[in-house]
Amino acid sequence: MKFIVSSSALLKQLSAISGVIASNPIVPILENFLFQINNTQLTITASDLQTTMIADMDIDSGDVGSIAVPAKILLDTLKGLPEQPIVFEIDANTYGIEILSDNGRYKLSGENAADFPRVPVVQKAYSVDFPSDILERAIGNTIFATSTDELRPAMTGVFFELNGDSVTFVATDGHRLIRYRRTDIGSGDENTLIVPRKALNLLKSSLPTEKTVVRAEFNQSNAFFTFDNIRMICRLIDERFPDYINAIPKNNPNHLGISRLELLASLRRIAIYANRATNQVRLRITPKEVKISAEDLDFSNEAVEKLPCEYNGEEMEIGFNARFLIEMLSNLTAKDVVIELSAPNRAGLILPKEKDDNEDVLMLVMPVMLNNYA
Repeated sequence: MKFIVSSSALLKQLSAISGVIASNPIVPILENFLFQINNTQLTITASDLQTTMIADMDIDSGDVGSIAVPAKILLDTLKGLPEQPIVFEIDANTYGIEILSDNGRYKLSGENAADFPRVPVVQKAYSVDFPSDILERAIGNTIFATSTDELRPAMTGVFFELNGDSVTFVATDGHRLIRYRRTDIGSGDENTLIVPRKALNLLKSSLPTEKTVVRAEFNQSNAFFTFDNIRMICRLIDERFPDYINAIPKNNPNHLGISRLELLASLRRIAIYANRATNQVRLRITPKEVKISAEDLDFSNEAVEKLPCEYNGEEMEIGFNARFLIEMLSNLTAKDVVIELSAPNRAGLILPKEKDDNEDVLMLVMPVMLNNYA
C-alpha cells in the first residue's frame, strides 16, 4: 500500500484533529491516527472514545486499505520537514510504515486498523446550521464558565437550548452563569442537550478563520459537527442541567453603568493585591464613582482605585471574585456595561450596554462575603 501527499498539507490536517488524542489514553490504540486510504482520498481519524475528529484530504494513490499510525512520532517528523511531497509505503502484513522524503527515509511501526474503535454514525438526528463565526463567538462567551468538578458532570459542558426562532447557550459553575442567545438561528425541533467542554474547545480551535457553515446534528447520545473537510463526533453529557432560568434574579433596582475597558484594567491592577485564595475585591458604589479595593492581610498588601460611573440606586458595598469579573468582562465586546444589583448578598448581572440586534448576552456572578476591613 502506497500513497504520496504534501508534507505541509498532511501536517495541517493532523494538527487540526490531534488535540483530541489524550496523553494517557484508556486504550493504547488511541495513541494513533487511523489512516483509511481509498484511492485518491485519505480519511484521518483521531479519538479518545468520548470525542472523535475526522479529516479528509486528497492524495496520490491507487490503493485501498487502512493502518493505525503513531500520532506523536508522525507529527514530530512532519514538523521538522520542509514543504515537499512525501511517500508513505505501508506493509499490510507487518504494519510497518516507511516515509520517504527528499532528505531521507523514516521507519515506524503501525498497528492493526481493526483495533481502532468504530465511529458512531448519524441516526435519527435533528440538525441546525451555524455560521462558523457565530458558533465560535457562542462557545467563547460561555465555555470559560463551565465547571471542572467531575462530581457535577452536568456543569462540565455547555447547555444548548434549541427553539424554532432562537438558540441559547448556557454555562455555569455554581459561582457564575453565562447565557448567550442568538435570535437569527433557529431549529425546526425544540431540544436541549449538554455538549462537553473538551469537545467544544476542540471545535472552536479547529474552526476556519474564513466564514463557513457548520452543520450540527444531534441525536439522543451524540453530537455531530461538519464543516469544510472536518467532522467531529462527541458523546453528549447525559445529565439534567440546573434550572438556570430561576437562578437569574428578576428584580434588580440598582444599575451601575461604566466603561468596560476602564473597569477591566482597574480590576487587573487591583487583583494583584487581593488575597490569592479568594481573589476578593470590594466595590463601594456611589452615584458618581465606584471605589475598587483589595487587601491581603497575610502580606499587608492593599490597593484602591476610583472610577467614574453612572449609578442609579442605593449606595452599596459588595464583594466579588476578581478573576470571575475579569474573565467575564474580557469576553464581552461592548464599550460600556451595565451591572444590575439588588443587595450585597445577591447575584449581580453584567449586561452589555449596546446590543447587537440578534444577540443577547447575560452574565451572572455571585458575590463573596466581605472581610471586615474598612
